Amino acid sequence: MSSVFTPLGDSAVTLALGEGISPELNDRVVAEARRISAAAIPGVHDVVAAYASLTIHYNPERIGYADLISRLAAGGASSMHLPSTVEKQLHEIPVRYDGEDIHEVAEKVRLSVDEVIRIHTSAEYRAFVIGFVPGFAYLGPLDARLALPRRDSPRKRVPAGSVAIAEAQTGVYPSETPGGWHLIGTTDTRMFDPGRERPALLSVGDRVRFVKA
Repeated sequence: MSSVFTPLGDSAVTLALGEGISPELNDRVVAEARRISAAAIPGVHDVVAAYASLTIHYNPERIGYADLISRLAAGGASSMHLPSTVEKQLHEIPVRYDGEDIHEVAEKVRLSVDEVIRIHTSAEYRAFVIGFVPGFAYLGPLDARLALPRRDSPRKRVPAGSVAIAEAQTGVYPSETPGGWHLIGTTDTRMFDPGRERPALLSVGDRVRFVKA
């Protein structure tokens, strides 16, 4: 699939580099997001990476849409020849596997609780996208043996630090919010802290391992 620029309102443009979810495609997105950020194009104030695309936010009073697209394209933003790998930071997150759904999850996937924990801690996950609430990283891929659809009835309150799974992904709730994922554990790791220089612990492309506490 060719790269495609699409306007997003009057002050952002989305660049799609492909379709689907894969580490290789996400690597290209992260590499391109870093390249655009490093280019320091006047008027561009944020670049947000996602699964297969990135969104460039800009000030239309400083740079027009046509000029921005020209600058991005001239710099190679629409090229398919981007790095296949990028440097990724590894985070180890200690987890107490005491989530209120852990026994129900084990029953539904027909495994013991110990097996669920072993499978969840044996994988290395990638932060594919940050969204939903500040600091929430969609991590994957989750082992197919643990894949479950979201809960039929979302909870009105999920405590901050809850480690959860749904579909082919896992994640940590950074703050108390509603949520429909299955809660399998808790962590004291602060996923989002507005007082830090970089409030969100994880960035797109980072690696994560969960360690049984």
